[in-house]
Amino acid sequence: MTKRYDVVALGELLVDMINTGESGSGNPVFEANPGGAPCNVLAMLQKLGKKTAFIGKVGNDAFGKRLRSEIVSCGIDDSGLRVDENIPTTLAFVHKLENGDRDFSFYRDPGADVMLEEEEVDLSLIRDSKVFHFGSLSLSDEPCRSATKKAVAAAEEYGILRSYDPNLRKPLWHSEEEAREQILWGMKHCDILKIADNEILWLTGEEDHDPAVSVLLKEFAIPLIALTLGPEGSRIYYQGKRIDIPPFPQNTVDTTGAGDTYCACLLNGILENGLKDLDEDKIRRFGVFASAAAAIVTTRKGALKSMPDAECVKALMDTYSD
Repeated sequence: MTKRYDVVALGELLVDMINTGESGSGNPVFEANPGGAPCNVLAMLQKLGKKTAFIGKVGNDAFGKRLRSEIVSCGIDDSGLRVDENIPTTLAFVHKLENGDRDFSFYRDPGADVMLEEEEVDLSLIRDSKVFHFGSLSLSDEPCRSATKKAVAAAEEYGILRSYDPNLRKPLWHSEEEAREQILWGMKHCDILKIADNEILWLTGEEDHDPAVSVLLKEFAIPLIALTLGPEGSRIYYQGKRIDIPPFPQNTVDTTGAGDTYCACLLNGILENGLKDLDEDKIRRFGVFASAAAAIVTTRKGALKSMPDAECVKALMDTYSD
């Protein structure tokens, strides 16, 4: 049966308020950028010519209306997007630290994204997709936690590939113990895992990356794990092999969305090559493409509206191959 969508994602759609400097009076200035990891992934996939749909919730406010408009302009199907009449759209204030990392402050107690109910999840979207993508932020509170688990169960029932990005944001959890429990739940239910170096250290306590991945593989039978290492590139683990992916050093402006861009390109490679019997050359090719795309996003502010097209990514790759 022909699938209508390549990837359907469920999770948060929010506004990233990114610090852009100071006003003439010395006050911090923030730019309202559409964001949310699952939609960032879909936006990049749309740039690569894939068909996507989003399942989530925003508030009935100016931010929520703007967010719907933004994902539609990207080509993302918004038929699974619900509106909460009482709870406002979630805001995330992003501060850049001196070491280039980011600090997040969330206005989400609650926010509309966590108010998605089980009965509001359109399971037909999942059934009509090739890949279902989710993260851990939708597992951080009810009722969205139950909605997410219902969606994942449906994907399993329909035989849909499941992609997962823990995307750890400690301030959004009631406790680190709860975060660990729910994040590990996600790992039990995925075929593709994209995880960052700080997240795997937090989960396993292993500072060396290979033993840390081994800890996860011993507990969870995940066919493909992509470990992103920031400026050091990434590693993809598949069927006992480790494929090292080089970085593409850039003058970084904002790292928001870089991991989501990488994840999208990873999924694009799997959509085009399948997940079974991948050879190292194919993995390396789409891994390098993912690394280059993520590097480009770090040179731009925001995420959802900053995704590069394939030609832009290939041009950067050509620059490094000269």
